[in-house]
Amino acid sequence: MQRSVQVSAEHDGQRADAGIAALLGISRSAAAAMCAEGHIASRGSVLGKSERLQEGQWLDIEIRERADPLEIVAQPIDDMDIIADEADYVVVDKPVGVAAHPSPGWVGPTVVGGLAAAGFRISTSGARERAGIVHRLDVGTSGVMVVAKTEAGYSELKRAFKERTVSKVYHALVQGLPDPLSGTIEAPIGRHPGYDWRFAVTEDGRPSVTHYEVIEAFGKATLVEVQLETGRTHQIRVHFSALKHPCAGDLTYGADPKLAASLGLTRQWLHATSLGFTRPGTTDVVEYTSNYPQDLQYALQAVQEGR
Repeated sequence: MQRSVQVSAEHDGQRADAGIAALLGISRSAAAAMCAEGHIASRGSVLGKSERLQEGQWLDIEIRERADPLEIVAQPIDDMDIIADEADYVVVDKPVGVAAHPSPGWVGPTVVGGLAAAGFRISTSGARERAGIVHRLDVGTSGVMVVAKTEAGYSELKRAFKERTVSKVYHALVQGLPDPLSGTIEAPIGRHPGYDWRFAVTEDGRPSVTHYEVIEAFGKATLVEVQLETGRTHQIRVHFSALKHPCAGDLTYGADPKLAASLGLTRQWLHATSLGFTRPGTTDVVEYTSNYPQDLQYALQAVQEGR
């Protein structure tokens, strides 16, 4: 499948692998692999992963899909830790660069593929490629995620997410200082009218509610705790971008590339820190947590030290 993409001002001067990752919504390693395999060209020549992009430049991208792009391919993921392995579900610590499940155009690793490679049996409920998936995290978002192993587990967890009885807590490093220091963002989210792969606050979008509270302010950026009432695609990223406080490193939604570079960020600073729900078949409420991965820890330390 061929696709042409024009480099916008926000990606001017970026390394090709970082800019392409943001433009296509894939991991930087996947973008680098596409460059290395000669699948990305510009001005008639193959584009190297370390070349710098220029505003207005056209990229010709060849996306090679599997014969069946929705097939679950068992692929080991060394840095995807298992937080809990229960009868009805498994909780994982999803790394950055891993999708929840297969989708057209995605050539990288998936949570379901990683679980299959590790020998887990997951529920067959839902769409074939989304077997066991009751919620998702973006490819560029890390943290705690639950996958159903049994049909009963799938049914109960899916219902819990639909009825909004699940506690979903994220930490985000956003640019500037939100005002007020705590509050609720209630704005409908739909497909961006002008860009592929993006979402935006739109009049005809789906109702979306985000609660936040400042944890610590550092001047250039602020660490906030976010609780989602709804679960729209890119919800946190879109809502904070709409407030003019995008997640640091999130160039797709308007983050400052210079700040991202100074913090060593190649993706949005956004992490799913905890997930709480009622254990299927019981009345017990369980909660699972995830620590910040190394890249986010480094960036947080950098902004704390005023770099």
